[in-house]
Amino acid sequence: MNNAHVYDIAVAYRIYPGISKQPVIFGDDKWKLSELCLRSFRDSLGTLRAKIFVILDNCPSEYKALFTKYFAEKDIVFIEQNGIGNARTFALQIMLLLEQNDSEYIYFAEDDYFYLPNQFSAAIGFMKECKTEFITLYDHLDSYTLDIHNHTEKIAVSHGKHWRTTGSTCLTFLTTKTALRATKRVFATYSKKNYDASIWFALTKRNVLNPLKILASINSMQMVKLYGKAWLFCSTTILFGKKRTLWNPIPAGCTHIENGGLAPNIDWQSEFQKSQENLS
Repeated sequence: MNNAHVYDIAVAYRIYPGISKQPVIFGDDKWKLSELCLRSFRDSLGTLRAKIFVILDNCPSEYKALFTKYFAEKDIVFIEQNGIGNARTFALQIMLLLEQNDSEYIYFAEDDYFYLPNQFSAAIGFMKECKTEFITLYDHLDSYTLDIHNHTEKIAVSHGKHWRTTGSTCLTFLTTKTALRATKRVFATYSKKNYDASIWFALTKRNVLNPLKILASINSMQMVKLYGKAWLFCSTTILFGKKRTLWNPIPAGCTHIENGGLAPNIDWQSEFQKSQENLS
């Protein structure tokens, strides 16, 4: 049997025991936060067969039990690290997902995202149907608040959802081994202190080749840094690389749980409550 067809998706899920930024729920309890997010992720996979590579970055031993509670042991590979941090665990995700032969469809997962049920089948179905390269299930608020996203987008309808192109997202996303192999050098610049948004701007070429658009959207030092790092680390990709497409569903299929960063038009507090009731 060809191992590439054993699983529908291969996931590299990185987790650490500290709390990042300000979660809107369980802000002082990473264990409860981790379980809430992991349970929602499992439910979002639905009936898909998933291979899970779990990067435990300085996690206590009980975090393994958290994953074996929701996934079969035969489907999990644990990779323990001694506090190597965000950039190096992302680099490890790239390596693991490129080296595995369990699935062409791959997912980069972080531990602070909450998912709605049964989202991945539609996302993979859309990717197959429309030959898209990158999908984020997160409808980022930046798409509505930053001038750089004041841009004509493409809209598609597939698998019961509306999908829209976007210029950037975070480092939780769906792609294929083929697309990752072609863009791995760009993603690798994150380990050199490039920004995630700058990486996506270089790949999607969102306004980075239009001086007037750049000037119009520079309204803060943060935007100056975003454009600057895109050009500093990825100038060859911007000038000569293929323009990549990044899509997200509307409304979102998941949200980053940072305070002030919830995806719009969904009552997330109600979704958190329903998930907690299921846990109890």
